[in-house]
Amino acid sequence: MTASVETTPRAGVEIRLENLQRRYGAVTALNDLSLTLAAGELVALLGPSGCGKTTALRLLAGLEEADGGRVVIGGQDVTGLPANKRDVGMVFQSYSLFPHMVAWENVAFGLQMRKVGPADRKKRAIEMLDLVGLAGFADRYAVQLSGGQQQRVALARALAIRPKVLLLDEPLSALDAKVRSRLRDEIRRVQLEVGITTLFVTHDQEEALAIADRVGVMNAGHIEQLGPPTLVYTRPATPFVAEFVGLTNRLPGTVKRGVVEVRGTELPLVQADAADGPAIALVRPEAVSIASDGDLAAGPLVGTVIAVAFLGATSRVTVDLGDITVLAQMPTSAAAASPAGTRVRLTLRTDPVLIAREETAAVEH
Repeated sequence: MTASVETTPRAGVEIRLENLQRRYGAVTALNDLSLTLAAGELVALLGPSGCGKTTALRLLAGLEEADGGRVVIGGQDVTGLPANKRDVGMVFQSYSLFPHMVAWENVAFGLQMRKVGPADRKKRAIEMLDLVGLAGFADRYAVQLSGGQQQRVALARALAIRPKVLLLDEPLSALDAKVRSRLRDEIRRVQLEVGITTLFVTHDQEEALAIADRVGVMNAGHIEQLGPPTLVYTRPATPFVAEFVGLTNRLPGTVKRGVVEVRGTELPLVQADAADGPAIALVRPEAVSIASDGDLAAGPLVGTVIAVAFLGATSRVTVDLGDITVLAQMPTSAAAASPAGTRVRLTLRTDPVLIAREETAAVEH
């Protein structure tokens, strides 16, 4: 007897990762990691290679066993269940399509494993291909599809079984920038339409900030900050987050009584109780403005533009102050007034800033 395909959408379920620990010999990949995803939420785990983000996803999927902690999906403790009993759909970096099957057959494969009848599984597969914008490509083999199209087929295949959870493991990193941007938005559209709880793992901050409801920035096996993308960017909780998410100027200064003095400008501190002494102020490029008129006599914030990077509506200006270079980001129309070689004066906006101490190691990107 064959099963029929559900026709009603399934609401997202809550996911809880509770005190997960995972070690590989002497290396601790996850250190007491806890994370809750609300029903229907898309959370992105962001961090450098080796931070533990993929390990967390694999423990949720059941592809690895935790050394401690629990995985709870929809109120059910699935910690001891194998991957095929957890009701999750996965999309990997590699498309992993079967080359001898056409697109709809690839999408229907999971339904075939679940004993869904031939007519129902083809109907469901075509529906899923339509959802990802590939209804007209159902009879094409993988070699007849572009990389972006193959990844859409992989997404349709993951969703066809109506899983409780969707797991995306750096699904866009093999694609070129333009396709990656387009498919990123498509994944978000589909995720919202289906309403499925989703964990998205990436090392690309633009991807994470663009589509996630919340971003978890990971470092050395734990989450340093978890919050909405705008909050993670504008109010980073730690120096690591400030330096990993977005560009940051590292400007030497001195902390005195709750402010840090940087090149003649006093900036308030996020950590108002920071000890006095030398520190590195972490200043975003958009908090730096430039002027090419007025007093341009030698001073701590007067220098020369050495590069202007056009980014579309905005541009990034690099200014050499003699002993340090500073990035300023502004509308392209404003940047055009200060081409390379222009003498300029910088102003630092007095936003509260994070500081790092000299002994803090620089983050590798």
